[in-house]
Amino acid sequence: MMEQVDPKLYGLSPRTVLMKWDSEEFILVINRKSRIIMKDALTILKKVEKIKEKVPNASVALETNAPVCSKSIKFLEEKDVDVLKSV
Repeated sequence: MMEQVDPKLYGLSPRTVLMKWDSEEFILVINRKSRIIMKDALTILKKVEKIKEKVPNASVALETNAPVCSKSIKFLEEKDVDVLKSV
């Protein structure tokens, strides 16, 4: 069951939408219209690293309704962050 968790528990901004699927599975949710580019991917990776500091075996995915540039998808997937497209 997916539930929203307080991002402050993981050292993230209160504006971050963080969902918890399982005890070690998290989903970062980004809902916006503008394209996600490499600069955004670097910011996302920093958030993932903060989560992994608190939960070392965590797996984190990104769910977004925004278009994601191909370089960002490749970069994030190399860092073990799955990119999910929401409807």
